[in-house]
Amino acid sequence: MTETNQTENSEPQTPSTALALMPLLALVTMLGGAIYMFGDGTTGGPGQIALMIAGVLAGLVGVINGHSWLYLEKGAAQAIERALPAIFILLMVGTLIGLWMLAGTIPYIIYYGLQLLIPEIFYVAAVLLSAIIAISIGSSWTTAGTVGLSLIGIAGASGLSIEITAGAVISGAYFGDKLSPLSDTTNLAAAVTATELFEHIRFLLWTTLPAIAIALVVFGYFSATAATDIDESRIQSISTAIAENYNLSLPLLMPLIVTLGLAAFRKPAFTSLMIGAMIAAMIALVAQPQLLTGHANALATIWQVAANGFTSNTGNAVLDDLLSRGGMSSMLNTVWLIIAAMFFGGMMEKSGALSVLVRYLLVGVDTGSALMRRAGMTSLAANMITSDQYLAIALPARMYADKFQEMNLKSKNLSRVLEDFGTVTSVLIPWNTCGAFMAATLGVATGDYLLFCVFNLVSPIISYLYAVFNFKVEYLPEPGPELTPEGFARPA
Repeated sequence: MTETNQTENSEPQTPSTALALMPLLALVTMLGGAIYMFGDGTTGGPGQIALMIAGVLAGLVGVINGHSWLYLEKGAAQAIERALPAIFILLMVGTLIGLWMLAGTIPYIIYYGLQLLIPEIFYVAAVLLSAIIAISIGSSWTTAGTVGLSLIGIAGASGLSIEITAGAVISGAYFGDKLSPLSDTTNLAAAVTATELFEHIRFLLWTTLPAIAIALVVFGYFSATAATDIDESRIQSISTAIAENYNLSLPLLMPLIVTLGLAAFRKPAFTSLMIGAMIAAMIALVAQPQLLTGHANALATIWQVAANGFTSNTGNAVLDDLLSRGGMSSMLNTVWLIIAAMFFGGMMEKSGALSVLVRYLLVGVDTGSALMRRAGMTSLAANMITSDQYLAIALPARMYADKFQEMNLKSKNLSRVLEDFGTVTSVLIPWNTCGAFMAATLGVATGDYLLFCVFNLVSPIISYLYAVFNFKVEYLPEPGPELTPEGFARPA
C-alpha cells in the first residue's frame, strides 16, 4: 500500500465516535480508580498499567477499523522514540543528583541557604530566582534539577513546606521558560505557527505578566506567614550535621556553575548535565574523601552513587532523609510512566481515534474568540491524552491553522494560546513527561505540588478570559495576507 506498511485488503475506516471515546473513557476510569485506591496512581505502577491497557484498547479500535497490529505497534514505537531524549535527560538527572550529594554541592547550598534564610520572602525569592535562571538558560527542567533541587533542600531543612516550594520553583521556571528566546517550546510554538519569534514573545507578555504578578502576590502571602513554620532548633542541628560531615568550600559550587553556564550557551541538556555530574565526581574525590570509604575503592563508591543514589549517614534523621537521593535507578519508575504514556498516545493517534475526537472540536466555532478558546482547550487535552508537551503544541497548530486563516486571525493568536495552555499545563499532569520529570526530580508528587503551581494554573485562565472578552485577539488587515506553504499568514 504505502509507507504505513498496512497489510489489509482495503483502506482502514474511520472509527465511530463511540469507539474513539472508549480508550479515553477507560483511561479516565482506571486512573480515577488508581488515585482512589492508592492515593497517587503514578508512583507504584497502577497508572502505568492503566495507560498500557488503555493503549491496547486504542489499538483494538484501530484493528476493528482495518489497521494491522504491526502498523499500530510501529506507531506506538515512534511515539516512544519521541520521548527518548527526555528519558535520557531524566536518567542523567538521577546521576547528577546523587553525585552532587556526594560531592557536597547540594549540602553546601543548603548550609549557607539556611544561614541566609529570610522566611518572610523565601517563596517569592524561589519564584524570582527560578524565573531568572530559566530565562537565562531557556530550560525549566535544568532550572528545577539544579536551583530548584537546592531550594527544596533548604525548605525541607528549615521546616518550610516543600510542596509550596515546589510550586514556587515550577511557577518561576515555567515563566522564564515561556519567555526565553532560548526555550525549545517557545521556539516550537513560533515555528509551527509561522510567527516571528520575538513578536510571539511580545504577544505572550499580555497573558504571562499578569499571571506571574498574581503568583507573586500569592507566594508573598505564603512567605509572610512562613515565619511561624520555621524550626530554629532544626536549622541549627542540620547545619551542625552538614558542617561535621562535609568539607565545605567554595569549589563545591563548580558543578552548578558549569552546568548552568553550559545551558546558557545552548549546549544540549544531556551534555550539560553529564559534564556537571562528572565534575561533581572529581570534586568528591578531592573534597570528600571521608565519604568514599564504603567500597573497595573510591571509584566503586562513585559508580554506585551514580547508579543507585547517595545514602547519607550523618546521624541526623531529617538531613539523611533530605540527602539520600538520586541515582539512575531512582528514575526508572518515571521512565516506565513515560513509556506507558507515550504508548497510549501513539496508539490513539495511529488508530484514528484521536482524529475523530479532534473533528468534533471545531463544531459550533463561529467567532475568533471561540476559536481561540477551543484551540487552548485542545492543547490542554492533548497534554493529557498524548502525554507530550511538544505534541500539545504541534498537533493543535496543525489542526487549527486553516480555521485561524479562514477567520482572518493573526498567527500569533494561535502561538500564544498554545503556550498559555500547552506549555504551562504539562507539568500539572502526572503522566505527562513534564509532570513525571518534576515529581521525580523535586521529590514531590504531582498531586502534592499541583495546587501551588499558581502561575501554571492562572495562565490558561487569563488566556481563556481574554478570549471570552475578545481582548488582545488580533485580526489580519484586509485583504488576506500572503500565505506560507503551511497555510499560515506570513508575519509582518
